[in-house]
Amino acid sequence: MVDVLAQLLGLNLIPAYARVRGPAVLRGANFASGASGIRDETGNNLGAHISMNQQVANFARVVQQMRRAFRGDDNAMGAYLSKAILYCGLGSNDYLNNYFMTSFYSTNRQYTPAAYAASLLQDYSRQLTQLYQLGARKFVVTAVGGIGCIPYQLARYNNRTGGSPCNEKINEAIYIFNSGLLNLVKSFNNGRLPGAKFVYLNIIESAKDLVTNGAAYGFEVFDKGCCGVGRNNGEITCLPLQRPCADRHKYLFWDAFHPTEAANIILGKKAFSSNSATDVYPMNIQQLAML
Repeated sequence: MVDVLAQLLGLNLIPAYARVRGPAVLRGANFASGASGIRDETGNNLGAHISMNQQVANFARVVQQMRRAFRGDDNAMGAYLSKAILYCGLGSNDYLNNYFMTSFYSTNRQYTPAAYAASLLQDYSRQLTQLYQLGARKFVVTAVGGIGCIPYQLARYNNRTGGSPCNEKINEAIYIFNSGLLNLVKSFNNGRLPGAKFVYLNIIESAKDLVTNGAAYGFEVFDKGCCGVGRNNGEITCLPLQRPCADRHKYLFWDAFHPTEAANIILGKKAFSSNSATDVYPMNIQQLAML
């Protein structure tokens, strides 16, 4: 989805931070790291990764590189940074690869869902504030998606109630975090961080539209990955040399966890130009870029 947004903004695909050197950093960098989260330990079950705290530290290093590129002219550098857009999509792994992975992590026993969301938001608020203090002024932050409905969770969920096919215990915890994140965005925009502008992407609601109006978007399969193994193609993710589904454009999910390119294109376009507060708040990314 970030690649889609970059293209809609007229940018080249953003290179990884580890590969950016010298003046090239002025054209953008991708600080993301697979399986990372707001909390440092999130994603440890999948191996080494760069947490959000470390990503913020890497951004600080980039600011130092910029200072050299601008020959110490802090006013010019500040003006440049004030136009940059920082896209932050954190939180999903803090639930998927932490709170609801009880065999590996203890957070589920230490925190109620409300207390865990509050702890995450406290850390996230600090991290976003640090980015602001380093000069960032335009932020896009994403809600956590409906993790309880991804093929990975559906493959493990035994629905004995006959109600929703999704694991609503997980989704209820997600809604607590998302509600708190929206309030955080409102507080930042209302003077807590003077001069900053935050946009909240309500991914979970945008994705619901893809399901509710699936036929209009060309989707037919919502509960299985296009490529994967086991129940819902979600028990083991897509393997090397495995043959995927015949037409991935009909699938909402590519694998056990991630949307297909077709879904990401639609979600990216919604984030970029939607005029609905259900999708974006308080403005879309196109409007943010024009500020």
